Amino acid sequence: MLVFRQLFDPPSSTYTYLAADEPGGVAVIIDPVFEQMRRDAALIEELGLHLVYALETHVHADHVTGAWLLKQRTGCRIALAQTSGVVGADRYLVQDDVVTFGKRNLQVRQTPGHTSSCLTYVLDDRSMAFTGDCLFVRGTGRTDFQGGDPHVMYRSVHEQIFTLPDACLLYPAHDYRGLTVTSVQEERRFNPRLGGEMGEGDFAGYMKNLGLAHPKKMDVAVPANLKCGRPENDAAATEDPGWAVLRYSFAGIWEIDPHGLEEQAQAVQILDVREPQEFDGPLGHIRGAILIPLGELAERAGELSRDRPIVTVCRAGSRSAQATVILRTAGFCEIANLAGGMLRWRAEGHAVEGGST
Repeated sequence: MLVFRQLFDPPSSTYTYLAADEPGGVAVIIDPVFEQMRRDAALIEELGLHLVYALETHVHADHVTGAWLLKQRTGCRIALAQTSGVVGADRYLVQDDVVTFGKRNLQVRQTPGHTSSCLTYVLDDRSMAFTGDCLFVRGTGRTDFQGGDPHVMYRSVHEQIFTLPDACLLYPAHDYRGLTVTSVQEERRFNPRLGGEMGEGDFAGYMKNLGLAHPKKMDVAVPANLKCGRPENDAAATEDPGWAVLRYSFAGIWEIDPHGLEEQAQAVQILDVREPQEFDGPLGHIRGAILIPLGELAERAGELSRDRPIVTVCRAGSRSAQATVILRTAGFCEIANLAGGMLRWRAEGHAVEGGST
């Protein structure tokens, strides 16, 4: 029996997959996300699993991997393509390698095209496969950077994925429309980019004319992922604050989501670092918030108590992230940034004072 969970990271639209052998509980995780490490580790612990591998389908450009953090937390090994150029992994995989977890295993298939080092992992009974950014639900990954090549991708899909059984379920690394799974038969018939009678030349021509902008986090994500996601500040990344459920970003900032802040509102100081006209403007402000504009914070930090945690707030989360750095420099320790700022707070329906209805 297989324990299987599909997890999602909304900011990067990344799917992470957890699979474990039953009843032994030996597990692997595929494409973990840095900011979701505590979520993933909590699930692994709750299910009583023993994680032996953190696997990557490729060197991601849109998020930082959580592989290094999970290795520190669980002792698992990190594995990815031999051709990836990554340092710090425990195992480098090639075509037809087998990754064993308990009595189950994943077969490695090299499926370059999105990048030069993409892998697809196929479950031992060929009932499911994890296709990374090679094949999406009714789509494919892009082919215009990191050694990508549409001709290579076309052959990867047709030779390594479409040769699997029709009923084999395919799980991609991303989806931007809320789709979760597909099958070999579906994609062979209905994929608009390379299914049906679509030839290699047609596919290559289509891909070369997409004109997509590079991922926003590419300049941060790729260098980080070439080190398995190991951050500059190892200690801060692995510490667990006890005053709230927080996420640690690769930028080195602890973040709290609106629901978490609502739960802790009475126990923390809410510091709004916007300008006064914004504080009283259309977005309103959180009840009980202290207003100290960012430009004044370094001089006025002494107005804040050192006995209670501080959550910083701004419009969208950027200025308040800067505020956490200022406060840490001033000697404050228990600090978190409200992820998404007032825009997210209001969008998720939390109460405000003032503002437009």
